[in-house]
Amino acid sequence: MAGLGDGTTKGRQETDRAIAAVWRVEQARVIAGLTRMVRDISLAEELAQEALMAALKNWPEAGVPHNPGAWLMQAGKRKAIDYFRHRKMAAGKLETLGREMEDERLDAETAIHEQLDDEVGDDLLRLIFTSCHPVLPPESRVALTLRLIGGLTTEEIARAFLANDTTIGQRIVRAKRTIAEAGVPFEVPRGTEREERVASVLGVLYLIFNEGYSATAGEDWMRPQLCEEAMRMGRILVSLIPEEPEAHGLLALMELQHARVRARTNAAGEPVLLPDQNRALWDQMMIRRGLDGLAKAQRLGGIAGPYTLQAAIAACHGRARKAEETDWRQIAALYGLLNQVTPSPVIELNRAVAVSMAEGPAAALPLVDALKASPALENYHLLYGVRGDMLRKLGRHTEANLEFRRAAELTRNAREKAFLEGRAAEAI
Repeated sequence: MAGLGDGTTKGRQETDRAIAAVWRVEQARVIAGLTRMVRDISLAEELAQEALMAALKNWPEAGVPHNPGAWLMQAGKRKAIDYFRHRKMAAGKLETLGREMEDERLDAETAIHEQLDDEVGDDLLRLIFTSCHPVLPPESRVALTLRLIGGLTTEEIARAFLANDTTIGQRIVRAKRTIAEAGVPFEVPRGTEREERVASVLGVLYLIFNEGYSATAGEDWMRPQLCEEAMRMGRILVSLIPEEPEAHGLLALMELQHARVRARTNAAGEPVLLPDQNRALWDQMMIRRGLDGLAKAQRLGGIAGPYTLQAAIAACHGRARKAEETDWRQIAALYGLLNQVTPSPVIELNRAVAVSMAEGPAAALPLVDALKASPALENYHLLYGVRGDMLRKLGRHTEANLEFRRAAELTRNAREKAFLEGRAAEAI
């Protein structure tokens, strides 16, 4: 990308776009590398921003370097040395950084590139584990991960979750402070702790994806940006821990689900149910990637992992070129297995839907009725929407309309509310 700095307005615009693209890719890696050096996430983020400012000043004239990530890391290290020198503290840390800088000068670009290859993967994985640490509440893990790994601004995160900028900003600041006060080590955990922490990381990505796939509130049915961020971070994760089957399973699940995004709403932005979707709009390349990822997760021994099982369910839909070709019996069986692995009334509700499609609503309605006693589903709008759909198919229209109205009252998503009210008003 070198040579874009030609001094013209067009050249400057091209360089600015190149810098934005580079920063998008390299930001998390630079913050991760600097965190290892200074052992302070907030300080590392500040130093990374200063490195970006240096790039914005230098690159329009000098051109974008051949290895921009290494350039940014080098600039960040210089800023770190300046920081400690000006404060006359951490002499040992300053000496270590100084030695690294001196070594790199022997053959600057090659040496930095090799160092990055050796360390940056571990650094990034450390940062991911830190931002998803169980010491933080789930909403803080999500916000901090989107900020540090996803590279979203506070305003972008707030907009994605329909939250106040100040609230999200405070959440991120508190998360960093909690990590510092708890003395969370900047490391890749091992043994049983690693398994628990991997589960936390996967859970954060899953939460981010689901909020994008079916927005819990607001005017839009979906927020694709969140889905794409979750998938991007999922790809980073599988490259860093390629032996972890559930990382592949989660990425496969996200890709198989997101492949349907263009068919999930009509031109007016209204929801389109799965059986009614135009499958020609499904992204077949993404489906193939998802199926490949699922196969890899299964080969690695993750066949009964919760994300791999959900990916297997999504694969049943992805393989069906027509709605009537969907293997609903297999889907019902997979939901049954998933409910054994991670018992949940929501999973059982999904199994009931599959049973309804495979054997008819009369066979499935008792399963749904049994779930009405579950406190966890008392205010879960989809329980009433599913029950309304089954009652409608059984010809019990008055009861069905009551269920659809109840579901509409409970949802906080404007598109879904309008859809459910429309179902309640359908002519008998």
